[in-house]
Amino acid sequence: MNIATIQGIDHEGRGIARVDGKAVFIEGALPQETVSYRLTRSKKHFDEAEMLAVLQPSPHRISPRCRHYRTCGGCSWQHVRSDVQVAYKQRILEEQLQRLANIQPQQYLPAIYGRSWGYRQRARLSVAHPAGGKAVFGFQSRHSHRIVDIQECPVLSPPLAEQLASVRCLLNEVAGADIGAVELHQGEEACALTLHGRRFPPPVLAVLRKQAAAWSRQGWQLYLQTGRQAEPLLPAEAGLFYRLPEYGLTLPYRPGDFTQINADTNALMVRRALALLAPQAGERIADLFCGLGNFSLPIAACGAETVGMEGAAALTERAEANARLNGLAGRTRFIHTDLFDTTPQTVAEWGRFDKMLLDPPRSGAYAVVQALHTPYLPKRIVYVSCNPATFARDAAVLVQKGYRFRSAGIINLFAQTAHVETVACFDWGE
Repeated sequence: MNIATIQGIDHEGRGIARVDGKAVFIEGALPQETVSYRLTRSKKHFDEAEMLAVLQPSPHRISPRCRHYRTCGGCSWQHVRSDVQVAYKQRILEEQLQRLANIQPQQYLPAIYGRSWGYRQRARLSVAHPAGGKAVFGFQSRHSHRIVDIQECPVLSPPLAEQLASVRCLLNEVAGADIGAVELHQGEEACALTLHGRRFPPPVLAVLRKQAAAWSRQGWQLYLQTGRQAEPLLPAEAGLFYRLPEYGLTLPYRPGDFTQINADTNALMVRRALALLAPQAGERIADLFCGLGNFSLPIAACGAETVGMEGAAALTERAEANARLNGLAGRTRFIHTDLFDTTPQTVAEWGRFDKMLLDPPRSGAYAVVQALHTPYLPKRIVYVSCNPATFARDAAVLVQKGYRFRSAGIINLFAQTAHVETVACFDWGE
């Protein structure tokens, strides 16, 4: 039997032990615990393992709330106290910055976090129809592509969680549609279910239209997606949207558009980012990886001339429409461009920006930060990251270029998981 004492935690939330001078990453183990484990992968410099038993538990270990937790891949930290999850995420950020970049900010900001349960306002669930059996749907298993057939999900917002049984009944009625996934969305005043399928034969469409009419009276909309965009099955009086009330903004979106997992915590994140950015009237500010305008429109609402850049054409169009809706078209411009191909010449073509906000996907903004050069260096950069490893890499580049790493703080957007969101601020020169 393999036994080890856990000394730390990695950026994926796994416990770190050292055995015979080699790091072992043990899924499910917590710092200060002694556990038994089984190796699942062995490399030259490290091993990966799954925990078999806790021999000496951490005082921070608790019983998971969800009955599917042992097998479902949707959550990874239900066995950790919620307040300790935040502390671990802070530790992950600090260790990634130190290990990968050998840097630290001048100040760590207080963590931002919302509800620990019932917070997810969107989710994508896989679907399967075993031959002759009933529909199976849920998140994929932790260790395979097998679908865990969920009966409950305590991290889903109540309106979405309460609809799971109805979704299951609907999937059993329309097995002929060959549906591979469903998406659940909760907007400000309506919810939506998107069915991803290869085909929807006429008999199936008849069932779906009937269900869509019934659900519409409960504030639910039904969308079908066979290609790149989801289409509503019936016209809806009000589509999906969320608000940023601090800035007087309403942002409509469609199923499939990227939005943050929880509107309330997103509003806190926007407030933190704009407090650091401090946009002023008359400034020219870039919002890179701008999506549908989540940061661009609040920046413009503060009076700054805002240029949003985004790689997804549909989101660029949505940002333009949202700017018009909110009376900000005169202070905004949106550009569809591949920011991963940014070069020094690209930066020169953009012209000078007073400030810049970066909100890249998990792969980070390396091409952008590498391409920045004088005389086109913005005096302040606010970086919103969803991956501490790529953030550390990009932060090191900014520091090497002469930026001062002013501050950073985590946002616990994804409670019950090891996912770390960070907002950081860099100032040029002294």
